[in-house]
Formats: sequence, C-alpha cells, structure tokens
Amino acid sequence: MSSYRVQSGDTLGAIASRFHTTVSALQSTNHIANPNLIYAGSVLQIPDSFTPAPVAQKQVSSGGGNYTVRAGDTLGAIASRFGTTVGAIASANGISNPNLIYVGQQLRIPGAGGAPAPAPAAPAAPASSGGGSYTVRSGDTLSGIASRFGTTVGALQSLNGISNPNLIYVGQQLRLPGGSAPVGGTTPVGPVPGPVSGGISLGQLKAIMPNLSDAKAQQYLPYLNDAMVKGGINTPKRQAAFLAQLAHESGQLKYFEELASGAAYEGRKDLGNIYPGDGVRYKGRGPIQLTGRANYEAAGRALGIDLVNNPTRAADPDVGFRIAVWFWNSRNLSAYADAGNFDAITYRINGGYNGKAARDAYWATAKRVLGA
Repeated sequence: MSSYRVQSGDTLGAIASRFHTTVSALQSTNHIANPNLIYAGSVLQIPDSFTPAPVAQKQVSSGGGNYTVRAGDTLGAIASRFGTTVGAIASANGISNPNLIYVGQQLRIPGAGGAPAPAPAAPAAPASSGGGSYTVRSGDTLSGIASRFGTTVGALQSLNGISNPNLIYVGQQLRLPGGSAPVGGTTPVGPVPGPVSGGISLGQLKAIMPNLSDAKAQQYLPYLNDAMVKGGINTPKRQAAFLAQLAHESGQLKYFEELASGAAYEGRKDLGNIYPGDGVRYKGRGPIQLTGRANYEAAGRALGIDLVNNPTRAADPDVGFRIAVWFWNSRNLSAYADAGNFDAITYRINGGYNGKAARDAYWATAKRVLGA
C-alpha cells in the first residue's frame, strides 16, 4: 500500500482520479467520514493496486500530454506552468470561454513542437464606445475580472498590452472592452460546467459571486456543497435561489459577521433578546446573517451545537453554511424556489423586500450560470 501527502488545493476526488481509485475507497481506507474535509499535510493511504495517473511535465514531448484541473487552477496558470498559451490549450480542448474550467476536467496539453493557437482577439473599441476601466484590487486575478465583466482573459490582455495574464498588480488600471458590465447587470452569463458531487463547482461559485477571492471560494466550497446536498438544495432552481440570497446577505460571502455592533437589537423580544447584552451577543452571523437569541437557540438545537453559549461559532464556515440550510428548510423555502417564487423567499428571509433589486440580479445571474 502506497501513501500520499495532501497538498494545498487537493480534493479527495482529484486524488482519487490521479491514483485511478474512488473517493469511497479512499474514505474507507483512511476512515474519512466527510470526503469534503481533508487537510494539507495529512498522509493518505492509497489502496493496493492503484498507481498515480501520469501527470504532464513542464516540457512536453511533441505529442503533448494530459492534465487534471485542480481546485484553484486557472487556464492562464496551467498554460504558464507547461510553457504554452491560454489560446493553445483552449483550441486543443474546444474551450470557447477560457475562464470556465472545472475541478476534475481533463485537459490535453499541446506538444511543445506545435504552434500555439492565438489568444482570442479583443474588440478594439475605445472607452467612449461603451467600454470602461477597472482598478485592480488585492486578490484579483485577470480571469476573475474577465468573468465579472463578461469578457475573456485574451480580450483584456490584448486591450491592455498584457503578455503574461498571471502578472497584474494592485492599483493597475485596466481598460475594459466596449459593452462590458459587471455580472448581475445586463451582460448575460451562460451555464458554467459542473456540478461537483451533487453540489456546484468552483467555477460556478465564482461566476455567481465574482468578488469572492479564489482563496475564500476554495475554503468555503466544501462546506457549502456538503450543507446543500445534505439539506436537499440539490437542483439548479433551489441552488440558484439559495446562492442568490446568500450572496446578498453576506456581500458575496465576504461578511460572516454583521458590521454593526448589534446594539440596535437590544430588547427585541421578537428576536428572543430578553437579557441585557443579547443584541450584541446574538447579532447577525454566518452567510445568511442569523440574528437574535431565539434563532441561535433554535439553530443550535437543530444542529446539536451550543450556539447560545458559543454564538461566534455561527460565523465559522463549517457551522455557518449548515445554519443557512437549516434556516432555509425550516421555512420550506425550496418549495418557493421550485415554483419560481423568489419574492416569497426574500420576504421570509428579510421580513420585507429590502435589497430586492440586488437580490433579483443575483438570482438572474445564478439561474443563467446553473442553467435553472
């Protein structure tokens, strides 16, 4: 029996694929209860008779090689690693949008002797014809920016004279092709490949929430998928409505704790805040912003977690996504998602229609991305 040390970004599915085995075989051999929870540095035992799948090296023979997409990969990074171009890999694999690849996807890497395919040309439209500009922020990638504005990496490279799509810097001003608009606005986003094990893929999550950093997306996705699958949020309609509401409530999973102190909730008996300090103690937390002693108590009782005495646990992703699914199911919101009644979901989550336009925009985007 051989062994393998888990690397940052690994998933059990990707490891299983590499060693020609199955997720369930790895779970059984290593006593793993939750296939979404493995840790960098841990050593896995590989069942006998399984050998690693061949991994293409940086210098590939003229016949080319193969590569299995891993969590966090971008086509630009893969191209750079193998000394080829985004356009060449896209052409070899029939990829029309270089921003849309998914974990587990098998890519053919063009041989070093072959001529790389040219990157997609950008429309040479001046800013006055409908284009605009964007200032690069910490955590941005060119593929993430392209996805957010409904364009391609190649288009942004050509328009801004960028030779290496992996080298952009904070504060850099990028020109956007004419007609580009943030996702959730007027630019349609088509279905993104997926899902993963009954949930959604990293590419789908990033397309719905383009401001979510790659690191956070990779951290949150296993917990999100595990909670959705176990909670029956397992159809495109349900997932689109659920993710749209989470995107609005948490600022695209950026805020897992309410920025305000919570003092405004003090004495709110409708929230169960009956003791001094309850407002601050039980302020909004988690991707759905659970609020009030009564809700913390009910969620904790349902999940078997003492949230009354440990309220900050609601802001931890391993608990927060489970709470969000509990809240969703406790109000039978999947039935409204199945019927396409998104307003009813908004009302039951918000108690009104605060932020309706933004919620509806997220919903429209999520439906396009998931094919709902």
